[in-house]
Amino acid sequence: MSPFERLFKRFAQQPETRSWDDYFPMFHFGGAAYPIGVNQTIYGDKETIGTSFPDYAAGAFQGNPIVFAIERLRMSVFSEARFMFRQLRKGKPGDLFSTPALEVLRHPWPNATTGDLLARAILDADLAGNHYAVRLDDRVKRLRPDWVSIVVGSEGDSVLDPSQDPDAEVVGYLYHPGGKASSNTAIPYLAEQVAHFAPMPDPLANHRGMSWLTPVLRDVEADKATTTHKNRFFQNGATPNMIIKFDPAVGPDTAEKFKKMFRDEHEGAVNAYKTLYLGGGADATVVGTNFQQLDFAATTGKGENRIAVASGIHATLLGLSEGLQGSSLNAGNYGSARRSVADTVFRPMWRDLCGSYETIVPPPSAAELWVDLDGVAFLREDQKDAAEIMSTKATTIANLVREGFTPESVVMAVTEENPSLLEHTGKVSVQLVDPNAEPAAKEPVVDPDPESEPEVDPDE
Repeated sequence: MSPFERLFKRFAQQPETRSWDDYFPMFHFGGAAYPIGVNQTIYGDKETIGTSFPDYAAGAFQGNPIVFAIERLRMSVFSEARFMFRQLRKGKPGDLFSTPALEVLRHPWPNATTGDLLARAILDADLAGNHYAVRLDDRVKRLRPDWVSIVVGSEGDSVLDPSQDPDAEVVGYLYHPGGKASSNTAIPYLAEQVAHFAPMPDPLANHRGMSWLTPVLRDVEADKATTTHKNRFFQNGATPNMIIKFDPAVGPDTAEKFKKMFRDEHEGAVNAYKTLYLGGGADATVVGTNFQQLDFAATTGKGENRIAVASGIHATLLGLSEGLQGSSLNAGNYGSARRSVADTVFRPMWRDLCGSYETIVPPPSAAELWVDLDGVAFLREDQKDAAEIMSTKATTIANLVREGFTPESVVMAVTEENPSLLEHTGKVSVQLVDPNAEPAAKEPVVDPDPESEPEVDPDE
């Protein structure tokens, strides 16, 4: 353990006695400075939706139906996995098994299951880019991501900012209850006490993740704008807009009276399609009369599809308009979309999460933390495909056994797709025997008791 980690641990054990600022002057040992930097989890300028965790949660997840539909599907699939340990044989994966050590992940907190933990993990990672969890005895506690700061330090004498120093490493995390701006004392944790899950790396930071919503904030805002536009369409006379032209001879007072009368009698969905009567000096010009002329559906559908593509979820799986046209509804295309999402989105995230949680739930020797996907309905292949796969495996097993390999090693090799597990019996098929070779001599039968007389049948 480095001097930096020992000092951080001392502070972690006595958070109530000294403030974090009291320790900054102490990060010097033997004349060598230990630069330290506090990296915020979320940062950025405020926009219409904003770039903070609360902004993403309220403005996107809770405020946009497309983002909500995407997150609901991602959570429902991701939370179906179950934690297990997986054996490693010569670096290759083996059988899944369980031990009592996994109980803390099966019931992470009272009235919670693994599904609750996984749902929280992916929601934090999707909205904030980062998910943090600490283990406190037999409980796993989720840390709100925007209240966490990453502490980065280096033991060298570099004067570089730790975020730019290639020798810098994460040495701990600071949790600010109520936010960093609150007056509550920050709670420090060592790096080995925190599971940090960040499936999408932030290209501007070495240790922080990025939300998939970041690149499509403008698209989310545009989708919300189209909803507002649609509401205004019905509120303002069921037409996008109308131009009223007055003759120059019409005075301002007359124009204002006409304007008020027009709004009272023709604006709003309840007044739609009424006959319009105009007085002298007024001329009405309608600019667009319906959504078809505006090509509104196409505009909305393209925006929804852009958001879905950024999330990695195919529009066909979400039931979006772009995914319900043409060949997208074909059963084969739907299955291909589902497999593509499973292979490129969910499997990498499960692998990343397991690696992150090994920090707080260490696996046994020659094993790794993994997930059992047998119960994930989203990953179940069609019955025809499953039957074909089983038939292919059965044929392979029969051929290998016929060629002289032990049945046990054949089953293991085919199941784990690892030919190095095959073991041969030393016996070969007749096709491999040289036809010109002399047949092996038969061993003579030896009577175990040569003095005994052969039995005679009394009827002979």
